[in-house]
Amino acid sequence: MTVEATTERVLRLLAMLQRRPSWTAAELAAELKVTDRSVRRDVERLRALGYPVHATAGVGGGYQLGAGTRLPPLLLDDEEAIATAVSLRMASGGTVAGAGEAALRALAKLDQVMPARLRAEVRAVHGATDTLVGPGVEIDAELLVTLARACRDAVRVRFRYAGRDGGERERTVEPVRMVTTGRRWYLMARDVDRDDWRTFRLDRMHEVVATTWRFRAREHPDPVAYVQRSVTEAPYRYLARVRVHARPDRVRELVPPQVGRVEDDRDGWCVLVVGGDNLDWLAAQVARLGFEAQVLEPPELREAAALLARRLAAMAGTG
Repeated sequence: MTVEATTERVLRLLAMLQRRPSWTAAELAAELKVTDRSVRRDVERLRALGYPVHATAGVGGGYQLGAGTRLPPLLLDDEEAIATAVSLRMASGGTVAGAGEAALRALAKLDQVMPARLRAEVRAVHGATDTLVGPGVEIDAELLVTLARACRDAVRVRFRYAGRDGGERERTVEPVRMVTTGRRWYLMARDVDRDDWRTFRLDRMHEVVATTWRFRAREHPDPVAYVQRSVTEAPYRYLARVRVHARPDRVRELVPPQVGRVEDDRDGWCVLVVGGDNLDWLAAQVARLGFEAQVLEPPELREAAALLARRLAAMAGTG
């Protein structure tokens, strides 16, 4: 067998090990159409190149690609290459500071080696796509890494936090999970001093330090639901609960999760929970959904809805 054929087979073996967590020698041999001995020799060639291929003996044993000291070449099929390129283009305008430049560098490398037919497909997708909402507040990538490690290692984090009044206070928390709405990043954590769960906006956190104090993980609310509740309720003067005559999934299509929360009800109705500082704005937002609605609370929202109805009737010349 030629050197070129052997090299091609080794690259195919590397791609297969990347595709699944574990392979038996028999499975690899069948896919590559070689003997078990050839598989063992190719595994040794990968190890000689610096790729840690772990082997386990016995029934159910096999080969698994481990983490090494350097990133191996990623061998992507057509669909994976297109998905990666499109994702990198989107990341180039994202909310992580510095990630845009890194995404563009990675995209340039991928574009250089991508077949022309795939390059054309990626550019067609990009050319036919526009972003309706601009990027939100940029977050330093180092901050994300610090918090991610703290969540993983269960260590306390200390930082200064800017409140809505503009003042900064030192906080010590036990982090659980980061949640992003697409425009902003949040951290759900237990505030040590207040002994309660809290949500913190990452763009308001300063001088963030991961301590060496480990904590024991405890039962906690669902991070996504908790952050959504905090984002849609806590910051506002008014909290409205409105019964809407529509399926919950239909209303969720119209109301972004960072704007309102939709709860299941009965008989084809659901309950929309949405916060706001202006009752007229709340009434208009509920009305524009286009569904029959009943205000549960606050009572002042009914008055705002009645006033809006009179204004619209006057505009239509029917008042």
